[in-house]
Amino acid sequence: MLHATDGNPKSDEVPPEPSMASFFKVGTALRGRLSTYSIVKELHRAADEGAVFLATNQNNEKCIVKSIRGHWRLQNEADILKQYQAQSPFLRPLLDEIVEPSDPPSIVLKHLDSDLLTESNRKRLSRPEIKQVAKCVLQALQVLHKDGLVHTDVKLDNIFVNHGQDQRFSTIQLGDCGGVVSEDSDFAKEGHLIGAAFTRSPEATFQLPWGTATDIWSFGNAILSLIYGGDYHLFNPGIEGLKPGDDEYELTVLKRMYKFFGPFPQSYEDFHDRGTITIINYINNIGPPEKPFHRVTTKEVSPADNKFIRRIMKLDPRDRPTAEQLLADEWFTEESEDTRVPLPEKLQAQSEAR
Repeated sequence: MLHATDGNPKSDEVPPEPSMASFFKVGTALRGRLSTYSIVKELHRAADEGAVFLATNQNNEKCIVKSIRGHWRLQNEADILKQYQAQSPFLRPLLDEIVEPSDPPSIVLKHLDSDLLTESNRKRLSRPEIKQVAKCVLQALQVLHKDGLVHTDVKLDNIFVNHGQDQRFSTIQLGDCGGVVSEDSDFAKEGHLIGAAFTRSPEATFQLPWGTATDIWSFGNAILSLIYGGDYHLFNPGIEGLKPGDDEYELTVLKRMYKFFGPFPQSYEDFHDRGTITIINYINNIGPPEKPFHRVTTKEVSPADNKFIRRIMKLDPRDRPTAEQLLADEWFTEESEDTRVPLPEKLQAQSEAR
């Protein structure tokens, strides 16, 4: 039923032995095709033999160096960006590829000031700011989706921003394109596990075949988190005291989907997956959804935002609108008041302290 899979399309290959200590040190000089770079500091170390660094180029301009050993994602990100970044200013662009040293394989990406998870935790976004984010992300997805490509990991910490003077954000770009794959690929058709547990779509959680509609769910999920602010994520099992790795963790994600946007429709039988139907029947038999999203109070979510979210968060992927259809939604032009109550002072102070 909810079983884990290797996220690599080449899952029959044996991964190399970890050698985490051999990544770049501060001050390491790198030579790219277009410039030279110096490592300033390590920003992130991942479990897949990957690391992200802050660096400067020969003009002392900040940039990001991403390095991954023995994984298809790095070259895939470079290839996707070479093909699509000129078509949209809302994809974080590739700047260069490192040629020396050749190990670990590394690429250079544009540096931005922050990401939306950090920004939302620091201060909840206003409705106009949320709409600005939504429009930029949808325009990025539209470019990929028109060719049947799926981002697979749309979430707040993969949306990068620069701070503005006249407005909070001057630049908004969707990043981390390493997992972009065709919806016609075996990876998608076989329902390989993608994204994070409480940001992925229901069909991806069930490991059913998925396509561009999975990005639309994750996009809606991200907008939901911006609406709530304060590091509150609607489908996070942590709200109920669970931790990643707990036996009930992924089932609780599905239960929370049901609680707000259920019940799961019988149309899931079309996927002909017995395990999925067993889980859906179990969840649907719990009883009526406890808190349908249309009944969420206006103190939590403004009416226009509620309507927009409900258009997106359809449990059957075939019922979700496309990025193009959402960009034409009246939500982007309406200017109703923000009915959300301010975050509690303690919670806001905790967020601002992050």
